[in-house]
Amino acid sequence: MPYTNEEGGLINNFAREPKVYEAEPPTPTQQRNYIVLGIAAALLVGGVIFVAFSVSNVG
Repeated sequence: MPYTNEEGGLINNFAREPKVYEAEPPTPTQQRNYIVLGIAAALLVGGVIFVAFSVSNVG
């Protein structure tokens, strides 16, 4: 575990900060995959809601 020594011999126990890096933008293929997965997720949620309403006694 890393310790930092301050003036006067005091020891502090702090976590090390991770290296900071800049995120890379998604490639066109990744963007297309995100769109396809988003549409699939929306259809799945819509289907679940449709089934829930169709089997309930509300309608």
